[in-house]
Amino acid sequence: ALVTVTANLIARLLLRQLERTSGKTATVWDDALVQTASSPLLTAMWVVGAGYMVRVIQRQVEEQFLPEALLMRDVALIACVSWFLLRFIGKVSRNIVAGRQQRGEEVDVTTVDALSKLARLVVVILALLTAAQTLGFQIGGLLALGGVGGIAVGFAAKDLLANFFGGLTIYLDRPFGVGEWIRSPDKSLEGTVEYISWRHTRIRGFNKNPIYVPNAVFTSIVVENPSRMSHRRIRETIGLRYDDFAVVAPVVAEIKAMLVAHPEIDEKQTLIVNFNAYGACSLDIMIYCFAHTKVWIKFHEVKQDVLLKVGEIITRHGAEFAFPTQT
Repeated sequence: ALVTVTANLIARLLLRQLERTSGKTATVWDDALVQTASSPLLTAMWVVGAGYMVRVIQRQVEEQFLPEALLMRDVALIACVSWFLLRFIGKVSRNIVAGRQQRGEEVDVTTVDALSKLARLVVVILALLTAAQTLGFQIGGLLALGGVGGIAVGFAAKDLLANFFGGLTIYLDRPFGVGEWIRSPDKSLEGTVEYISWRHTRIRGFNKNPIYVPNAVFTSIVVENPSRMSHRRIRETIGLRYDDFAVVAPVVAEIKAMLVAHPEIDEKQTLIVNFNAYGACSLDIMIYCFAHTKVWIKFHEVKQDVLLKVGEIITRHGAEFAFPTQT
């Protein structure tokens, strides 16, 4: 017991020193290793010390309990290793996201979260199998039983499994991520993605209501991701009176020149301003261009400025907007 206490004190001092040293480095791995190893390591030292104490006690007692005690010690050590790995995986993923965000770099939170969850799942499964084998269970029999049981569970919980594999597809294909705006023309579905789990995806609608969508749905519907658009489009039809036929050409030319010179319009993209059709009560001019901005609010400010300038051009040429009339 005295040796165990002494070893724990020395280990605590060394871990504190390592934590101060790792804090001075730029990498996230050593920080996560030191910060997550302290509690599992100290616990494992107590477990090992308890094992030696059990051996000493066994020499003083006739009843045999050492084999069972050593099995429990081994299972406890497996639990300590699993505890460390689970903490380490979580800490590394958080450090990666925080570090890149502090440096202003782009980070795919969805992918980091998916890999973290998958690694934790693997650790838990391996720990359970190792503990079962340590306790004397036949792993081959367990796997065979698990295969038969898996078939039965698969039929009983097909929807749950469909959602699980749907979530896996989202993590691998990454059609959208947390914080992105998505919508589906197949469903009444539109909003900002807040959370992606293995069973469902939570979307915050623009009316601020949460929408919980089973992941299996995303394998069978079309999903649009406006957050990844490169530009926003302005597409309008402006109608002039038939009395203004003489000024249609100069109006079209001036509107096009205004758009080419506009700082918020990308002239490298498709830019069309043409007299397009003889309408029922108007001479229709089509305006088709793309704004640089992808931000919804700023886009409407740009669109407003363009439409106001179009109105000024039409007024300056003595023309007027057409509207349905009868004579």
